[in-house]
Amino acid sequence: MSVTLKAPLAARTLPPFRADHVGSLLRPAELKAARASHAEGKLGDAGLRAIEDRLIERAIAMQQEVGLRAVTDGEYRRAYWHYDFVSGLDGVELYTPDNKIEFSGGVKLGHALKVHGKIGWGKPAMVDDYKFLAAHAGASFAKQTIPAPSVLHFRGGRQAIDPKVYPDLDGFFADLGTAYHGAVQSFAAAGCRYLQLDEVNIAYLCDPVQIAGLKARGEHVDGLLQIYADLINTAIAGRPSDMAITMHLCRGNFRSTFVAKGGYEPVAEVLFNAIGVDAYFMEYDNDRSGGFEPLRFVPRGKKIVVLGLVTSKTGALETKDELKRRIEAASKFLPLEQLALSPQCGFASTEEGNTLTEDQQWAKLRLCADVAREVWGSV
Repeated sequence: MSVTLKAPLAARTLPPFRADHVGSLLRPAELKAARASHAEGKLGDAGLRAIEDRLIERAIAMQQEVGLRAVTDGEYRRAYWHYDFVSGLDGVELYTPDNKIEFSGGVKLGHALKVHGKIGWGKPAMVDDYKFLAAHAGASFAKQTIPAPSVLHFRGGRQAIDPKVYPDLDGFFADLGTAYHGAVQSFAAAGCRYLQLDEVNIAYLCDPVQIAGLKARGEHVDGLLQIYADLINTAIAGRPSDMAITMHLCRGNFRSTFVAKGGYEPVAEVLFNAIGVDAYFMEYDNDRSGGFEPLRFVPRGKKIVVLGLVTSKTGALETKDELKRRIEAASKFLPLEQLALSPQCGFASTEEGNTLTEDQQWAKLRLCADVAREVWGSV
């Protein structure tokens, strides 16, 4: 039986939109081949950039064609959703660890980060990438995604931070927040008005297994949620009043696998009320993310929650009725006008991508737009 939830709501004029997406897209075969050739020294920097530029323009056109109002560059210039940006900060190094991060099914991530010097925003990492996106976005909103600052701390912690540089973590967190503030200001100065912070680690704090792992490593866990909240607030302080800043939360996304489990209840009050972002992209495509009850903590009439009901991990297409029923269930805890729809994560958090096809990816994004029109009356 068809479910009808259409409400007489005006179209949103600022992001996030009723149908939106997290950011990363599957890398086309041509791009993967070009990056491999570049790594082997057979293709120069300029040659790789030219191929990336052309394929990003095509990706923008496809996002527009399926009905999305916000477009990204698909993160086509990155190997990772997080490491490429964070390793661009002063004092941070990307390396291959002995003990790699393990995802479900035994899949392991090949690199990690360590801090060997004072953290700073000395190089405008990805700002030129944003400028290219904005120049080719046309009437669409150009959305820039960057990892949240907690990425530099959660996995490595004290062991990954040179004690000679930072004898205590207070100085580390202070410099990290300042560096991120510089990053946000640089994107704002470049014209960015839609910035997303990918904050997976607050979602990881919902998992007792992850908490136990931090404690076993000797990390100080008490107060860590507030520290991560303060880092974000420092980063976004003083942003332009018309700059929308959103946060994405998930429990890991690497080759269709995951890391963590647990509903949002343990972090909900701080997440929704102590962090000054405008909206939240929240993973909700499976039981690992828990129920919608934590949405009761969202301030009424102020913030948007983008429900990640469409999975990016497999190609099976959800039905419209299924999505409408879940939107209706969420609306029991947060009014419909404060809800939107998206995939639960990106399609390629790393350049390898998830286990679905490009056609399936575009079908899922088109589905988000179609359902948004039927539920809210607009995309």
